[in-house]
Amino acid sequence: MHIAILTFDGFNELDSFIALGILNRIKTPGWRVSIASPTAKVRSMNGVVIEAQATLEEACLADAVIFGSGTKTREVIEDQELMARLKFDPARQLLAAQCSGTLTMAKLGLLNGTPACTDLKTKPWVTAAGVDVLNQPFFANGNVATTGGCLASHYLAAWIIARLEGIEAVKNALNYVVPVGEKEEYIERALRNIMPYLPVETEL
Repeated sequence: MHIAILTFDGFNELDSFIALGILNRIKTPGWRVSIASPTAKVRSMNGVVIEAQATLEEACLADAVIFGSGTKTREVIEDQELMARLKFDPARQLLAAQCSGTLTMAKLGLLNGTPACTDLKTKPWVTAAGVDVLNQPFFANGNVATTGGCLASHYLAAWIIARLEGIEAVKNALNYVVPVGEKEEYIERALRNIMPYLPVETEL
């Protein structure tokens, strides 16, 4: 099971790393979570340089993909050569976008008329792309999910874990990272946000 987090130059560390950390709490054999980038190294919006763990081509074959956000998303979507490398299929993959990653997903035609979430700064551009932006932190339609706000990253991670491993796996993963003394509150809120968008069999 491969989950790829698309991470470009100017990436937001919170978006890529929070999801990476939570998703890696799953220790199922064959479970793999990768930072996928167009180049061997990418620099974050705050100057942190990291090495890619997977190529974009590998991400296109992943079971689940998170579209990370960053300060250069509009440059990414204007790069035709780069965008041509991004080929995804919501019929066979879980696709999830964080903040301005929603704009990338919209430009690739992956939202297909569904409303979406994004951050307040990106909202005008997503709206201009013809997407109805919701005033909520998380929304999913079938295999496509979006979030708004950096600290909504754990909702995306929780949704992916729920879809692939089940609710108990979500509780176990979040239990490790949420604040001491507030664990029940954080986990309950996460489940409250994702449960309406899970298949019935997953909820049960």
